[in-house]
Amino acid sequence: MDRIDEAILKHLSINARAPVNQIAGEVGLSPSACTRRIQALEASGHIQGYSARLGLRRLGYSVTAMVDITLGTEVDEDLARFEAAVGQIDGIVECALVSGGYDYRLKVLCRDLDDYERLHREAMGRLPGVVKISSSFVLRSVPTRSEADALFGGAR
Repeated sequence: MDRIDEAILKHLSINARAPVNQIAGEVGLSPSACTRRIQALEASGHIQGYSARLGLRRLGYSVTAMVDITLGTEVDEDLARFEAAVGQIDGIVECALVSGGYDYRLKVLCRDLDDYERLHREAMGRLPGVVKISSSFVLRSVPTRSEADALFGGAR
């Protein structure tokens, strides 16, 4: 990784659909050299994929909850069972094993509070090993820097 690779990552993290010609011009490379660098960054795992930011409200998802989960044990097999089960639940978009007072933090998207209540009752409450669920609702998401800007510097 050098400063050119970092610049490429910054550009792609802001707009993954930017044409290679544009990125190449901004980082001082030919389009073919820029393409080779992007392919090398993908092959090395520095770029793990591309995605679109969705307009959740426009799609009908007006509630985002951060859900803290406490399990009865922290045995590897129990963690694996919990993680496998979480992966089967629609609406859970992130699951992180965390330190502190809880074992896991989930990010959950729902259409409304009734949808959240149903998901809590029918799915999250039945996850293996769960002894406590604590939910917080996102009131507003604050725009932040791209991952590459946060890692390699630069203002939004």
